[in-house]
Amino acid sequence: MTRGQSRCIHAATALVGVSGLVYGWMRYFAVPEDEFAVVNHPWQPALQASHILFAPLLVFAVGLVWRDHIWARISFGSPARRRGGLVLTSLVFPMIASGYLLQTATSEAWRTTWIWVHGVTGCLWLVVYLIHQATPKRLARRGAIAHRA
Repeated sequence: MTRGQSRCIHAATALVGVSGLVYGWMRYFAVPEDEFAVVNHPWQPALQASHILFAPLLVFAVGLVWRDHIWARISFGSPARRRGGLVLTSLVFPMIASGYLLQTATSEAWRTTWIWVHGVTGCLWLVVYLIHQATPKRLARRGAIAHRA
């Protein structure tokens, strides 16, 4: 992965992750000052809009690194940080799909389902992404070299 690709996916994950976490907190945990308020926090609509606007950047970033980083490692069986990468790969599709389906759901039951799927997969994505990034690359490279030998 190039330095530019790395910066793109880090920035996209940070923007989408922070906006999603803050929006989720405002939507589900903040208590409105006015009992007749439509939203729980005055910034809630702006955070929701920013999350929706940043999400395509993350989809683009994943697509950008798909062939050279993700698919290449899956195809060639690279052991370096593989477990975290496979978990991220399995989470990205339900996270993206549920985000779009959440916006188009007309039934309250489906809307609730997509909210849960999106929230769980999004939070797991962030946790696993941070763990994946925290894994020392030096140790990962050493494991890849040992695996080739």
